[in-house]
Amino acid sequence: MQPLRIIIADNESIIRMDLKEMLEEAGHTIVAEASNGIKAVELVREQQPDLVIMDIKMPEMDGITAAKIISNEKIAPVLLLTAFSQKDIVEKAKDSGVLAYLVKPVKEANLFPAMEIALSRFQEFAELEQELENVKNSLETRKILDRAKGILMDAYNLSETEAYRRIQQYSMSKRKAIKDVAEAIVGASKKKN
Repeated sequence: MQPLRIIIADNESIIRMDLKEMLEEAGHTIVAEASNGIKAVELVREQQPDLVIMDIKMPEMDGITAAKIISNEKIAPVLLLTAFSQKDIVEKAKDSGVLAYLVKPVKEANLFPAMEIALSRFQEFAELEQELENVKNSLETRKILDRAKGILMDAYNLSETEAYRRIQQYSMSKRKAIKDVAEAIVGASKKKN
């Protein structure tokens, strides 16, 4: 595993020290530490770490709530720690967007695989989100292009193929994206009406 920039959040300083020592010995950098969820969220927003290791039970804001905020903002993967393995806590952790979960006391043999899983899942989610965004953009382009072709077909009595070819030629000659040309056609048509 390549060296990571990590934030540790736990209200027990001894746990933070142990984790910090384990992680630094493995070549990672601890960019910040927090003893409550509010501070953890602030530090994560500020530092943009590669990974957040956070306890569930913390004052001011618990780790599950903080993890949910961090997950929703898609800043970094969160690995939750707890002294409890109760079913309701595990369910809450799953709902918060946490990508891995460890029961204390944390051992190196468990910590590093959990970190790799959290990082891997975070990367997978980022790639899926990018794919979804690409599909949305493609669909949006297709919709606007179909409208533009329809406008040209009606205005100049063209076939669909010819309308598309004209949009494509104009796009190439002006060095503009087909979507931009199609939007301009639709926009100009709205101004006429």
